[in-house]
Amino acid sequence: MVWIRITLPQQAQDALAASYRKLGAPPARLDQVILAHGERPHTLDGHMALYRSVLHHSDNTLGKAFAEAIGVLVSRINGCQYCVTHHTRGLKRALNDEARAGQWLEAIESGQLREAFDPAQVLALDYVNRLTRSPTELSSDDIEQLRAAGWEDGQILEINQVAAYFAYANRTVLGLGVSTKNE
Repeated sequence: MVWIRITLPQQAQDALAASYRKLGAPPARLDQVILAHGERPHTLDGHMALYRSVLHHSDNTLGKAFAEAIGVLVSRINGCQYCVTHHTRGLKRALNDEARAGQWLEAIESGQLREAFDPAQVLALDYVNRLTRSPTELSSDDIEQLRAAGWEDGQILEINQVAAYFAYANRTVLGLGVSTKNE
């Protein structure tokens, strides 16, 4: 249940109705985080543009499964069960390997990243952890370490942007009481 007024698709008019239609999902399948933007449709458009650019743009090279793993990690750190739930599903779809998905998720939950991820991914997830918990402690040395592990600057930007997007999304969800109830 969202703590602010929502507008259901069948009640939406004008800009909000257009925004809902652009999503292409059946009206009954719109997630609560989408409905939470009903009072300001332009924020829904902005949220979705950022989401698509960071997680689903065809020029991204990070890999959808690893991007989802970053999202699950950030969401776990921030205590956002809504995003953990949704993006765990996304991670499983992207990996299309139930056993490997289970290993990744267990490693994220336990903090034992080396058990499931390769060394470059572990370094990236360590960066994400620090970016989420204590961003002022990061320095150019962190970026140099990512480069030394084989990450290209564009991929480092993607890692950063996925983590930053989830910080935004988690705060939207947690700050407005968005939940999976009635989804």
